Amino acid sequence: MDMYGGQNFTILGFPCNQFGLQAPEENHETMDVLRCVRPGGGFIPKFPIFSKIEVNGITEEPLFSYLKECLPSNNPLIGEIKKLYWSPIKDSDIRWNFEKFLITADGKPYRRYDLHCPFEEVEKDIAALL
Repeated sequence: MDMYGGQNFTILGFPCNQFGLQAPEENHETMDVLRCVRPGGGFIPKFPIFSKIEVNGITEEPLFSYLKECLPSNNPLIGEIKKLYWSPIKDSDIRWNFEKFLITADGKPYRRYDLHCPFEEVEKDIAALL
């Protein structure tokens, strides 16, 4: 947001508790958790944080069904099944928190980034689209 926030760009944050049950807080507690716990240090996001949703499984949000259909995962590893809290588990599922999707200004899914993607790649793609 610091780099591109003034250029028709925003980040949207969607908390999810399906990955190791690492986000058990209630929606009204999310901002306090971000500020005080993880990442902590007084962090205040400069982008909208939505209510907690499910991004995988039978009750996944339709937005994420669409994104995963348009941009399948290129990560062959699904992860430790005992840390994944949804069913059924599919190849296209989001593997862990902080997986990212880049969407063009006209709403078209552009690219999917897994957890281990260097952020420089994301920055390069954002710059190219802007």
